[in-house]
This record gives sequence, structure tokens and C-alpha cells, in this order.
Amino acid sequence: MPWPPLSAQQVRERVHAALDENRSYRSHDILGLPGTLLDPKVFPATPDILARPWLRTAVENPNHIGCHTLGDSEPAFRGTHDLEREVIALCAETIFGAEPGTVDGYVASGGTESNIQAIWAFRNAWRAEGITPARVGILCSVDTHYSLHKAADLLGLTIVCIAVDRCSRAMTPAAIEAALDHFEAADCTHAAVVFTMGTTMFGSVDDPEPLLSALDRRGIPHKVHIDAAFGGFIYPFTTPDTPLTFADPRVHTVTLDAHKMLQAPYGTGIHLARKGLLAHTTTTTAAYVPGLDCTLIGSRAGANAVAVWMILQTWGSAEGTRFVSELADRAAHLAHRLRDLGLHPVHTEGMNIVVLPEEEVPQAVSDRFLLVADDHDRPQWRKVVVMEHVTDDALDAFVAALAS
Repeated sequence: MPWPPLSAQQVRERVHAALDENRSYRSHDILGLPGTLLDPKVFPATPDILARPWLRTAVENPNHIGCHTLGDSEPAFRGTHDLEREVIALCAETIFGAEPGTVDGYVASGGTESNIQAIWAFRNAWRAEGITPARVGILCSVDTHYSLHKAADLLGLTIVCIAVDRCSRAMTPAAIEAALDHFEAADCTHAAVVFTMGTTMFGSVDDPEPLLSALDRRGIPHKVHIDAAFGGFIYPFTTPDTPLTFADPRVHTVTLDAHKMLQAPYGTGIHLARKGLLAHTTTTTAAYVPGLDCTLIGSRAGANAVAVWMILQTWGSAEGTRFVSELADRAAHLAHRLRDLGLHPVHTEGMNIVVLPEEEVPQAVSDRFLLVADDHDRPQWRKVVVMEHVTDDALDAFVAALAS
């Protein structure tokens, strides 16, 4: 998945060139668009701000409504739309193994929106074949992100969650069969299958084969969505042979979150979908939008797409791999040290999350280090996430506190 880094000067020049290609509310006569610059009284366009490409983008406020990989888009912002198209191609093809030109996508508001977008497209694709929503169900692990429950509620679908082994967090064969019995008993005939690359609580990564094989044995048609909101910018780099990519033709859609491992501003997710799927969520009544709109969110801040482009191009694949591999290695070392204390951490190789049973973490230690529980009312687990700001000194202090 190699791509070369650009120098800071190259990044600046490219973003400024894209902004120069946009129509500007400041220097062009734009009468028909309902947007404008950020409030100049509060966010004045001073020379130092305009010299900085991301701040200039934020002030100039380009709207990235629609999906720019499909064809027509709002011509006023074609320069920064091009940068978003490059982000989608890099993520889909270079990181997630798609063939060139086979995946559409857009910079979304986050993983929640992207997960809902995927299930929405699946439901509508089947509805176009005469399958009613009552026949469509979501199949996922109990560790799957809560946004899939939102998707089921919003789209009127049944959701069936599959139990997992307590330590490995893998869906067990018995649990898969029990879940499919439940699925069929609910009169569901078509499955929107969700596999997670880096679950929110455990950082675990689903193995797709046991569930997909069981679905094939039962003759249940299915479409596959990969929720890589947390793991998408770490696991493919630390574990390049992961099967959860577009290299598997059974994978239809992928979610990533740039505001986690990629350190972009919050509100920056990425939705990827094989060509043809987003047609099923196109809103034809959005006739005033060039190219119409197939996205859940509609209008979006172009500055977030530019931020993702700048980060990816500045890092390049080699430095990005080094960065996330170091985090994963430090998490693995932490898990080893905790086992040496006689504790029972859960850690997925190649990921940067370490989880301990609730009973092994004194409340004072959890409070001091702001550990997150799986359930605030009835906690069973507490997690550590090794991010860039988490120093070795902080991890040493954490281990010492548990050992005392």
C-alpha cells in the first residue's frame, strides 16, 4: 500500500491551488448559493490565516454536498472536491485494496453516519428487488458499535447480535448458529452483515469466515459492511494480510474515521461503497444540487476533507505505518506487563487497545487515568487506548498503580 509523502511546501501549494480553483465568496460574485464565509467579524481573514491552507479552507467555507466520485458536483468548489476524490481513491484502493475506479465514497460526519449509510443502501438495493424491509436483518457481533442499533431503528430492520467468547471476543460457532436460528425465526431472509475492524471497547477484529460460511450453508443472501471506524487507519498497516478489505469481492462497504487514528478534526468520517450502491440512496428531489445527493448528511464542511488529504499526503505510507505500528507495539508491551502482574488483559495483536476486567482495576486507578468502562451502570471492563499523547511515563505510572 505504498504512497510517497509530500513536503510541507508541496502540501501548501496543492491546497492553495485547489482553493484558487474554487469560486470564492470573497472575490467572486456569487448570488445563488445559501452559504458564505465564516463570520468575518469573529473569524477575520487575516494574512496569517490565509497563508495557512487548512485555516484558509475553513474561512472560505467550501460546501462538499453530494458525492464527488459519481460525476457532477457543485462547480463552485471543484478544486477542493478534487482533493476529496483523491482521499476516497487513496483509502479505497491503496489502503483497502479496491481495483482502481471501482469504489465511490465521501467524507462523512463520522462512523455513525457511514454505518447507517451502508445499511440504508443495502436495504434500498434489496427493496428495488422486491424484498421488503421486514425481510432484511442486520447480523453483527455483540461488540458491534451502537450505531448499528440506530440504523436498525431508523430503517425499520431487525438486528440480531451474535455472542462472543469472553477473552478472544470472537463469534463462536454455537453462537452463530443460535443467532441464525433467531434471524430466520424473525422471518428475515436477507442479511446485512457487519464485521468490525477494531471494536470500540476491545479493539478486536472479526473473522468473517465462520459467519459467511454459515450463511452460505443456509442459503441466506447477504451483503457485507466493514466497520473500520477505529481500526481502518491502523490495522491494515500493522496487519496487511487482513481479509477485511475490498480485495474480497464479498465486501460491499467500508467505514473509516479520520478523527481517531488519523488525528483529523472531529466530525470527519469516510464512507466507501462499491460502484452502484450509492445510486440506491440518491434523493432525486435534490434537483438543485448538481449531481443530486446520495449522502445521509447532505452539506458537509470541505475543510474536513482537506484536513484528511493534508494528513495522508504529509505522512505517506511508510511514516504512517511506523507511527501506528509503534502504538500497537506499545499496547502489546503493556499487555505483557499486565500479565506479569497476574492480571488478565484482552489485547488484539496489531491494535492499540488493552482492556482489563473491572474487578482487576481499583476505582481510584480508573478515575486517575480516566479509563473507559463498557457500561457505566454495570461495568465489566476498563480500557486503555494507546494514542500519540499517551507517554511511556504515563503507562509506567499506570502499571505501578496497579502493582501497588
